[in-house]
Amino acid sequence: MRAALLTSLGAAILAAGCIPVQIQAPDEPIEINLNVNIRQEVIVRLERDAADLLDQHSDLFGGATP
Repeated sequence: MRAALLTSLGAAILAAGCIPVQIQAPDEPIEINLNVNIRQEVIVRLERDAADLLDQHSDLFGGATP
C-alpha cells in the first residue's frame, strides 16, 4: 500500500511539472499608493528649531536680557 501511494504521489508530481505556466507582465504599470503624512514631523522640527533660535536670541522679542 505504501509503495502504491508513493508511486501515485510521484506520478502526480511529474504530471504537475508538465503543466505549462505562462507569466505575463500587466499592460498598465503597477501603481503603489503610499499616502504618507510627514507634516507632523516637519512641524515638530520647525518648532524645535524656532525654540532653539529664540533661546539663543532671547533679547529679540523683549525677553529677559542676559
